[in-house]
Amino acid sequence: MGATTVTPSVELDELGKFFTIAAHRIEAGQARPEMFSAAVDAAWHRLVSDPAAHDAFALRHAGRKLTHVKDAGTGFVSWVSAYEEAYGPLPEVWFADAHGTVDAEALARYRETGEVWAEWNCSPEPGDGDGDDLTPPVTTL
Repeated sequence: MGATTVTPSVELDELGKFFTIAAHRIEAGQARPEMFSAAVDAAWHRLVSDPAAHDAFALRHAGRKLTHVKDAGTGFVSWVSAYEEAYGPLPEVWFADAHGTVDAEALARYRETGEVWAEWNCSPEPGDGDGDDLTPPVTTL
């Protein structure tokens, strides 16, 4: 399989779905979902650079503010089945690096097994949490 690339709009669409899954998991008291896609995470980082847009995006997709927190790990990605129930199989963007190049082997393993085993370095947290929110703090003059 050759390398393919994905567009930023696909990344933001998937980030919105991820936020929706995150909100459901947070409300249910489940573990924060693992952000294992460098491509989707890169879109999240770009969005965080505009705090108002980030908050509006989170409110639209999660119904609440979410922050970006460091949460490194490796292993089974726990939220994939919830995604599949809501939206169908994960698209290629979830297996792409920050430049949009898809890891064809990881995608093929997922398609073969229905499971994702990966590394991640961040997760969402409710906006009122004490995480390492990437949103720049509001300063008063």
